[in-house]
Amino acid sequence: MHITDRLYKKKWGVFNHYLQYLQNDTENPHNLKRGHLKWNECIDSIDVDLIARQLHEIGAGYYFITLMQGDPCLIAPNETFDRIAGTLPGEACARRDLVSELYEALSPYGIDLYLYYTGDGPYKNYDIGKKFGFTEPREVGVTAQFVEKWAAVLEEYAVRYGDKVCGWWIDGCYRDFLKYTDELLTPYYDACKKGNPNAIVSMNDGVFADYKKNYVNEDFVCGEFNDFTEIPPSRFVDGAQTFMLAPLGLPCPGKEMYGGWGRYGVKHNGAYMADFVKKVNAVGGVVTVDIAVNMDGSFDKEQIKVLAEMNRILMEGRDA
Repeated sequence: MHITDRLYKKKWGVFNHYLQYLQNDTENPHNLKRGHLKWNECIDSIDVDLIARQLHEIGAGYYFITLMQGDPCLIAPNETFDRIAGTLPGEACARRDLVSELYEALSPYGIDLYLYYTGDGPYKNYDIGKKFGFTEPREVGVTAQFVEKWAAVLEEYAVRYGDKVCGWWIDGCYRDFLKYTDELLTPYYDACKKGNPNAIVSMNDGVFADYKKNYVNEDFVCGEFNDFTEIPPSRFVDGAQTFMLAPLGLPCPGKEMYGGWGRYGVKHNGAYMADFVKKVNAVGGVVTVDIAVNMDGSFDKEQIKVLAEMNRILMEGRDA
């Protein structure tokens, strides 16, 4: 038995970037409200049952969603964050506990919940970032004092959700850029495990040409890629489960190097995606597909069509 067996058996899942500056962008043609809303209004508009139904209909085994990324808008309450940031409940962290509601909606379908966190905190907001001890320019690197505060926010979430959350994908754990070390990453790992010893944890060091382990104790590799092209060598890399995450959406013109994270459109059809997932699964790897999500929780229709076709082909192969 390996701690990642549960993830391994799911084979593939979906990832959503739900962020204040993404879904709430007034220039986003998919912004259903056609205007800039307060963060709580965005979160209140999400239909968790719709998310769960869509995932079930396309056959996804698990679901990742961002708690935050860069700014101080988090998708669930956190008293530790408010205490350190000096914010009132609902000012930064959402009043609605979206994580708990997602768990309740996903559970009847047997879809596991995973969360995305970061290693650089709310650095985009200078005043709040300064209170945590980390702002631009980020290349100066993190400090133990920042990590202690930011890990405390993570610990509150991890302890609250316990075994409702199957694992954590922690972004921005850059060794060169942010000067992270195993010692500085350990508080995040410990925070996750305090909430659920069986939760699996990964620490991302960015996009690379192959699958690599970034932190000595991580349970699965982050496997961030900009496209669905790289097949892992085996199920494990240095003892960590091979896992890959890439965006199905099309990148902005002129910004192809950024991959198309959280964006609309499709890079590949269902047949291509099914073939890729089959190849990754055959060597023991797991594939996670980043797709666009609208403010209300509805997914991009073109992407859903591709994933439904992918899943149909995969299921036919298993039944054969």
